[in-house]
Amino acid sequence: MFEIEPLTENCRELLPEAAVACIGVSPFNSYFSTRRLTALAGWAMERFERVCFFVPDTVAAYTLEALGCEPGRARHKARSQGRYVHNKITTALRSLGVEEPRRLVLGMERLGGSARYGQLLAEAHLLFREDASFRAACLEASRWVLDRRLPPGAAPSEEQLRRAVRYFLAELPLFADSAGATGATGATGAAGSTGDGSSFFLYHQRVAFLERFYRRELSWRPVPGQGFVVVRERAPEAGTAGAVPAAAPVGEVSHGAR
Repeated sequence: MFEIEPLTENCRELLPEAAVACIGVSPFNSYFSTRRLTALAGWAMERFERVCFFVPDTVAAYTLEALGCEPGRARHKARSQGRYVHNKITTALRSLGVEEPRRLVLGMERLGGSARYGQLLAEAHLLFREDASFRAACLEASRWVLDRRLPPGAAPSEEQLRRAVRYFLAELPLFADSAGATGATGATGAAGSTGDGSSFFLYHQRVAFLERFYRRELSWRPVPGQGFVVVRERAPEAGTAGAVPAAAPVGEVSHGAR
């Protein structure tokens, strides 16, 4: 079973009208097992009208570079891991009877063909260059990523943060306008409707930058109707099996619960 946590009160208000779900799947993250992806996809296609998965595949090389990997080697590892993650998602979708499951999985190559994604990416880079407050917030988000990958007690240097932030900037368009950046690519879901409604990015962790972003405290803001929810598996009760059914029900927890 899953529980969901709207990131802000505005996200909570948008949730009843949610039509589009973009599910983020991070490379090099063991959390995203095929079993868990199958459960998450099954639920999402019941809950939302259109669903897609976003894999920041090739840009994962920026994080590897920041951690000391030679650029060519980093690109090779990112491509290899990206293929692995894409295959896990398509396997999960195929097991649910989705036809042509690869159309629901968006990596950086496909997003590169989206004019809206390109526009949003250019806006993010411009603000990063010209707005000191926005730049500092982005670098702090990258620090959060690197801190979990560095040895205990080590802190990322300014150069490491500058390398790593390119990964975060590549993700920002999906947080700002999931439906626009992806073209609302996805499967028909529970209602079978193609109405407009709101769009949501789904991930299993909270990020301090995004809390500020969705509270509209930064100079760059999500488009109207864009939200974010944290989606987690609920811990199994004592004496029950740990497996999660493909279309698990979802409960909501209050904002701020951990």
